Amino acid sequence: MGEFWPVPDVLAYLAGRWRVARSVRDLTSGDEGRFEGTTVFGPQAGDGLLHEESGTFVWRGVARPAERTLRYLPGPSRGTAEVRFADGRPFHDLDLTTGRYLAGHPCAADLYRGEFTVRDADHWRTVWRVRGPAKDLVLTTDYARAG
Repeated sequence: MGEFWPVPDVLAYLAGRWRVARSVRDLTSGDEGRFEGTTVFGPQAGDGLLHEESGTFVWRGVARPAERTLRYLPGPSRGTAEVRFADGRPFHDLDLTTGRYLAGHPCAADLYRGEFTVRDADHWRTVWRVRGPAKDLVLTTDYARAG
């Protein structure tokens, strides 16, 4: 992807419903999985957006329902946000003012490195590289605005 789409107001950009397609590759075992579903960025009590993702995750041929919840709080400027887990623990910062952002999150002995890229008003992507003694993964997620 050569060009990025700057986002002056990250919470306004994310608000609404998105179709989600995620590939998960385990670089150690060679296993690959896939998640398909929806993410809704809706208002939450207080400030910011509640990110609620639900769908089906297929791993080693077995399909299971999957969901997660994150909280997107306003950052220091309109193009930024603080991303937190559902319980309020910090996950990572997000700054899409240039349309591209690199984030990091240490999780126990593993390190999550994320790249966020915005293609246009209705499409964005995250690529998380997870490395550590327990994991060696690449998670690529494409978001497309729904209807």
